[in-house]
Amino acid sequence: MSTTEGNVATEAKPAELGANLKPRHITMISIAGVIGAGLFVGSANAITKAGPAVLIPYAMAGALVVLVMRMLGEMATANPDTGSFSVYADRALGHWAGFSVGWLYWWFWVLVIPVEATAAATILTDLVGGAQWIWALAVTLLLTVTNLASVGNYGEFEFWFALIKVVAIVAFILVGVAAMLGWFPDSQVSGISHLWQPDGFMPNGFGAVIAGMLITMFSFMGTEIVTIAAAESPDPQRGITRAVNSVIWRISLFYIGSIFVVVALMPYNKLDNGSYQSVLEAIGIPGSKVIMDIVILTAVASCLNSALYTASRMMFSLGTRGDAPQVVRRLSPKGVPWIAVLMSMVIGFLAVIGNYVLPDKIFAWLLATSGAIALFVYLTIAASQLVLGRTLRHEGQRPPVRMWLFPYLTGAVMAFIIAVLLLMVFDPDQRQAIVFSAISAVIIVAAGIVVQRRRRQVPAAA
Repeated sequence: MSTTEGNVATEAKPAELGANLKPRHITMISIAGVIGAGLFVGSANAITKAGPAVLIPYAMAGALVVLVMRMLGEMATANPDTGSFSVYADRALGHWAGFSVGWLYWWFWVLVIPVEATAAATILTDLVGGAQWIWALAVTLLLTVTNLASVGNYGEFEFWFALIKVVAIVAFILVGVAAMLGWFPDSQVSGISHLWQPDGFMPNGFGAVIAGMLITMFSFMGTEIVTIAAAESPDPQRGITRAVNSVIWRISLFYIGSIFVVVALMPYNKLDNGSYQSVLEAIGIPGSKVIMDIVILTAVASCLNSALYTASRMMFSLGTRGDAPQVVRRLSPKGVPWIAVLMSMVIGFLAVIGNYVLPDKIFAWLLATSGAIALFVYLTIAASQLVLGRTLRHEGQRPPVRMWLFPYLTGAVMAFIIAVLLLMVFDPDQRQAIVFSAISAVIIVAAGIVVQRRRRQVPAAA
């Protein structure tokens, strides 16, 4: 058997991939995976819409993610796999489900590449100068090269990206608390009076809180990446267990803690330069814009790095199950699915070009096709755990992570996600995202059903 054939053996397993992610890589990916560029950039929109009461939707979205990660953690510690929830959906709900959620998730992250590349290029053009398209190309190629070299390179880049994000958020909270206590004599803000001023805690009513929830719900996408990455570490079970057990304090500190600082110190309708930059400028921190540009650039690069990694691993997993071209199963000598990396990068970079060439409306429609995929993924995870959780308990297995109050809390999570999806239909700002996402999901699910039926027909034809 040739080396290539060995790399794409019929029963391919995650162990065939590299196992070079160190414990510190997994730790940092788990800690900072929840900190995306959306926290720094998108939070101002949610705060403007809901006012100080934005803390409620952030807490609700955070609670949902904690529960989803608990469910995913139970399945992942029982059986770590680089295909993660796509593999579990395949086993629990049928081949069509694993096929569908795998390709939808891949599509989501492929479309993240042009968004983050464009955002990084915009910041670099502002900081350094030069043509925006050159920066977009340079950033995309750099992170592609690091992903191709080895999984250890991805982990090392992500470690430092994550460390910068963690330090930035902790520093922001400490500076904010110091400002609340009046320790900055030249600060324009102090105390926590803006939690109820100028128009009360819930200035735009409860409807605005619900609208804010629909915005914040997607801020946490990426938390689940650690269950994919851990499969390429020496001790996947330990890494996943630590990540799941720490998700509560991570969300509490990084999201709710930092947003509390923003709404306590600043009027909700005065965040002209974004939430974090506006606070730093009001406190009087010199170079606030440059500081936030660097932090946001790091968050964007981290997200792009993870997008390429996650998309390639999901494509590799789909290939091992016969749901993607078999060529994507080829591994480099260091265990990197290099074809899957290149294919994800090429599709993503074509979208980067499309972001510049296509009219804004067409590209917006393209992005809308993935707008609600996060909720589809969460719903699939919950449905899979409902089935596999019963099997685990029936067989007497006790993985290190177990879902609380099973099956009642799992059912409640599913009902909540369905309610959020229905609310999106009635929200004018979210309607396009849910409609286009539903269309893309229907197409992929239909393809998955066709593939499943053809597989069932193969033995009969033989």
